[in-house]
Amino acid sequence: MNINFEKSNGLVPVIIQNTATLQVLMLGYMNEEAFQRTQETNKVTFFSRSKNRLWTKGESSGNFLTVDEIALDCDNDTLLIKATPMGPTCHTGTTSCFKEETAKGFLYELEKTIHARIDQDDVNSYTNQLFKRGVNKVAQKVGEEAVELVIEAKDNNMDLFKNEAADLLYHLLILLKYKECRLEDIERVLVERARK
Repeated sequence: MNINFEKSNGLVPVIIQNTATLQVLMLGYMNEEAFQRTQETNKVTFFSRSKNRLWTKGESSGNFLTVDEIALDCDNDTLLIKATPMGPTCHTGTTSCFKEETAKGFLYELEKTIHARIDQDDVNSYTNQLFKRGVNKVAQKVGEEAVELVIEAKDNNMDLFKNEAADLLYHLLILLKYKECRLEDIERVLVERARK
């Protein structure tokens, strides 16, 4: 990665984005040493301009940012780091330093949780228990939830409709896991269809 640290007196801006939800979490700065430390530890480390030293996000709070992917912009002077947060990112306790509390992208967090419950064989998990019953039972559950959603769509109770829609999405994610397919794969199909 050919990062141009000289362009801005040894520092480059770094945008941190949640890997699962794609929510922008914060902006910080790195010098070459902070970048190297980030790569070595797999935890986001900045150069703190106010403390005039390296600062690993979460070093005092425990809310580390685990690096999943690093990308360099077209001018080689800005980094985008996709990371998994170990808690709130902002020192104020919010998810994002931009105070954007949103449910957008949560389906990816849910997908991750579903995969973890199944992959870790959590015996107390409804998700894992259903998954172990096989594809027929999982598909049947998706069908039942779809029918319940259709029934609620004909009535005027918005809360029940939303809950049935949530149930359908949840069970669909379990079925996708069974078929070794990810939500991102379905999004790609939709993107391709939109381009036609």
